[in-house]
Amino acid sequence: MTVLVTGANRGIGLEMVKQMKAQGLDVIGTARKPAEAEELRATGARVEQLDVTDAESLAALAETLKGVKIDMLVNNAGVGGQAPVSFRETDFAATDWTFAVNTLGPMRVTQALIDNLDAGKHKTVIHISSVMGSIERNRGGYYGYRASKAALNMMNKSLAQELGEEGYTCVVMHPGWVQTRMGGPGAAITSEESVKGMLKVFAGLGTKDNGRFYDYQGESIPW
Repeated sequence: MTVLVTGANRGIGLEMVKQMKAQGLDVIGTARKPAEAEELRATGARVEQLDVTDAESLAALAETLKGVKIDMLVNNAGVGGQAPVSFRETDFAATDWTFAVNTLGPMRVTQALIDNLDAGKHKTVIHISSVMGSIERNRGGYYGYRASKAALNMMNKSLAQELGEEGYTCVVMHPGWVQTRMGGPGAAITSEESVKGMLKVFAGLGTKDNGRFYDYQGESIPW
């Protein structure tokens, strides 16, 4: 089984590559600056350059991986966006960037690698989203980040409707509040705990799960 993980140079992405390699999977990890991704290279995974917002980078990755079968794509690359300021202080120029990375980035990657996924056996696309993208559970603040993840969830639902007819399983996942650079040291769980849980969920995914929104423990999250 071959898996491609974006944003694999640190945090959740790096831990995911480590645990997948330990399970014996063939893993391709991407990073914006592969030369600086020493920990990623140390896992033994194949490392490729990718900036999810750059059309030339996406085209180059697609060309490099031409003919490579990919069974599972994990769109993990993302940004936290602006700090939790009030609406009056929200910087909507920064929000544009948050959407470019968190919402459009995963769609661009999926489109660029669709031939690879078509050739794969499992045809699974997983987007790392967040409970902060749940409209029902919105507690205010983080305007750009929340909206970017809610939009990603909607994009995935549309993708699931279309690609589900071709045997795909497309889901969005909340990894938990994780102790990473984005989540901060006071977060509830470690990246090891988050990834261990998510991999269990990944292993059980099938076409019945197409279009769903889960957390790292396999619990459904309301939209």
